[in-house]
Amino acid sequence: MLDQAQGPLEQRLLAPDEPPAFEILNPSGQARLVITCDHATNRVPARLRDLGLDHTELARHIAWDIGAAEVARRLCVLLDAPTVLSGFSRLVIDPNRRVDVPSSIPAISDGTEVPGNRHLSDGEIRARREQLFAAYHGACARLIEAKVAMDKPPALVFMHSFTPVFAGQERSMKAGILWDRDARLARPLIDGLRAEGIPTGDNEPYSGRSSEDYSLHAHGDARGLPHVLIEVRQDLIDTAKGAEAWAKRLTGILHPVLEDPATFAEACAGADA
Repeated sequence: MLDQAQGPLEQRLLAPDEPPAFEILNPSGQARLVITCDHATNRVPARLRDLGLDHTELARHIAWDIGAAEVARRLCVLLDAPTVLSGFSRLVIDPNRRVDVPSSIPAISDGTEVPGNRHLSDGEIRARREQLFAAYHGACARLIEAKVAMDKPPALVFMHSFTPVFAGQERSMKAGILWDRDARLARPLIDGLRAEGIPTGDNEPYSGRSSEDYSLHAHGDARGLPHVLIEVRQDLIDTAKGAEAWAKRLTGILHPVLEDPATFAEACAGADA
């Protein structure tokens, strides 16, 4: 028996009673903006048996971006923006990695071996790409294209978070703004956060120019839309109070930028910060 969306029933990754590969919030939101959260959850499809990991490992940052989904949910309301959240762990397949790089389905992540990602068949890899990765990004694309069809090409915000300690080193910065060739959203965010005295990285602790990353390039650069990837340190947003405070802070900076017609003018390609 076939299911047009997922192929043979015996190859389905997600059972009918499991959450889908993505969650859409506020699809009719009026803001000229689409928000996405690639690493919203640590959920693993039941048939993959937690990838052979215990719950302690799945609670770590290797499985999701702690706090990012809660900030995205609040931004969705505060800015009245359509929002897409991933429905599967980055360990199953990473929505923000090109599918042709090893980190797409990592065999090891920050020192933790992932047994369920070893020795996968071509069919098992294809199922993750088609039923999870492609399904999620298809949802992102549909929200973007719906805005374009209304003659309101949107700005894009990709919401992420980073660990307070990495490789034994404490990270003093509280936020990172990632971008590549288009500074229309990145520059106001960097300047606005720094003006509030918040240590903010410009393409730190990661870079928007990474050739392995996917979302920013596929949805933002490729369409010529204003876009930015926001990273907030996880210990600042791992509570409801922290997520709310950061959503309000980001809204205060983003709202006037989204109301400015200049934001949607031609991209300022190559404008280094």
